[in-house]
Amino acid sequence: MKVTRKGNIYDVPGEQLKVGEKAPDFVLKDLQDQQHSLQEFLGKPTILSIVPDIDTRVCALQTKRFNQEASQVSGLNFATISNNTKEEQANWCGQEGIDMLMLHDPENSFGKIYNIWVPDFGHFARTIFVLDAEGIIRYTEIVPDISQEPDYEQALAAARSLI
Repeated sequence: MKVTRKGNIYDVPGEQLKVGEKAPDFVLKDLQDQQHSLQEFLGKPTILSIVPDIDTRVCALQTKRFNQEASQVSGLNFATISNNTKEEQANWCGQEGIDMLMLHDPENSFGKIYNIWVPDFGHFARTIFVLDAEGIIRYTEIVPDISQEPDYEQALAAARSLI
């Protein structure tokens, strides 16, 4: 698969995950160094919002919007994942006054397991996964142009339909 950013074309290696597939397990740390895995999200629908770099405008918009809207849906798990460092994510949350589940992956393990790591870009492709309570992917969007926002309404509707 290929994605673009400001006219540049980038390869996203591997076969991307599809609706109906079981989401691969992962282990990532939050801003308090607590480990989180797919297993702890089971039991409720989950939105995984993956952003390339929290310190950019579109990633900040995506993170704020999903945080605001997903927090108003009871019975829903939500996490933002980026390959920023813990310090970069903590600084962003502090500047924005946001307290939410942010998972950092500077080693790119999540990106490689989920086949959204873009080596030539050095970040993840902008991606949304909506998982059901059993961890099955029920909605996915890899935004074709990394500099564009995802389809919030579609992702939120997919999540709400699982509650």
